[in-house]
Amino acid sequence: MEETSLRLEIVEVAAKMYARDFISGLSGNLSGRLPDGNLLVTPAGVPKAELQPEQLVVVDLNGNPRNAPPGLKPTSELPMHLEVYRRREDVGGVIHAHPVACVALSLVGIPLDEPLIPEALVILGPVPTTRYATPSSVENCEAIAGLIEEHNAIILSQHGTLTVGRDLAEAYCRLETLEHTARTVALAHQLGKPRRLTEEAVEKLLGGKI
Repeated sequence: MEETSLRLEIVEVAAKMYARDFISGLSGNLSGRLPDGNLLVTPAGVPKAELQPEQLVVVDLNGNPRNAPPGLKPTSELPMHLEVYRRREDVGGVIHAHPVACVALSLVGIPLDEPLIPEALVILGPVPTTRYATPSSVENCEAIAGLIEEHNAIILSQHGTLTVGRDLAEAYCRLETLEHTARTVALAHQLGKPRRLTEEAVEKLLGGKI
């Protein structure tokens, strides 16, 4: 996607995230891959509900700013985004959010890696939860490094979520699916013990036979 269109899309997706309570205040960050290989990322210290296209920052894959508006710098979570793009050439969009149900489940140690909901399994696959790592740190990058090559959605323990896609739209779709799944699983745990899909059901789903 060319730069002007990607700037508009990042702003639009950020607004959706705020409206859906996936982020609040200054939290959350997004990025997209430009045709020249550089990245377009959200700036630090700007509420996503008020984000403007001209506030986005262009950086290279080493994190060096190539085009930064005066007074703005890339999100402090940039190293995590860079880790994804370096390991996944197929990824064109990355979203880090703080959706309430996903974070709540990680606070009480309920994982989302079990096969419970057919649509979630097909769209997301098993969703791993990282060990706790300080946000915006090297250890946070290390926490996802062993997982992101095989997963498109990750729970960051006691922190938030990371979803990726071929483009930003796909990364956002996975975020919506992930939080909807988390809310459903949270409710199921209040009602009783959730039932896993059988191995036969999983095989049919992943084999495209449903």
